Amino acid sequence: MLLKDTRIQPSRIEEVVRLVKSQMEDILLEEGKKIAQECGVFNLPTEVVKLIGRFKFRTSYGQNLALHTIEETKIGVSVASEIGADTEIVRLGCILHDIGKVVTDVEGNHVDAGVATVKRFGFPKEVIAAVAEHHEDKPFSSTESVIVWIADAVSGSRPGARYEPFEDYVKRMTKIEEISGSFPGVDQAIAFQAGRDVRVIVKPEEVDEDKLTVLANDIVSRLEKEAEYAGQVKVTVIRETRAQATTTAK
Repeated sequence: MLLKDTRIQPSRIEEVVRLVKSQMEDILLEEGKKIAQECGVFNLPTEVVKLIGRFKFRTSYGQNLALHTIEETKIGVSVASEIGADTEIVRLGCILHDIGKVVTDVEGNHVDAGVATVKRFGFPKEVIAAVAEHHEDKPFSSTESVIVWIADAVSGSRPGARYEPFEDYVKRMTKIEEISGSFPGVDQAIAFQAGRDVRVIVKPEEVDEDKLTVLANDIVSRLEKEAEYAGQVKVTVIRETRAQATTTAK
């Protein structure tokens, strides 16, 4: 717009910024309505609809937040209807579960920001609980909260849904190897399959055969507490003793 009329001046820049901001509000409202309609949610406060509209322009590990929310809501409502849970609570919990990711005026992680936002707009306590519990930060308080968590996990972890930046991947793999290799008697730890398979090679003179299972379980416990990983991690401890002999030269 600035280049088109060739007037690139401070006053003109401010004018264009105001215009774009005004247009963006309309765009967010329209996109929010589309997402809410796709999820089967109506009569939301206008400000909430605008926040939901921001989902279109937000990604998490490469997965578009709007598409993730729509997919999660459909999964959650389907599960709820199958088992006789409250579909409307699940529907609202799913569409609002990540709203904290697009809130800019509340401090804290996205779960805390999301809880503060849904409380501010007076949503039912069951919906607030679903938002608060969708990352297992708190114990589940209802069947509906469990369903929101399941639907979120299914949508986020299905093959092809997400990817992570290469630097984060390297850091995650390195952390897994560092933890696995930090135990006494470990010679080397190597992570394979995006961190889902770890081979730990021990020094045979320091670790007996009967200690291998204990060591594997100890490593798993540390990984569960300290490492980030997708799915499950299988730890295999290897103890190898080699004997060599060489003939005399003829």
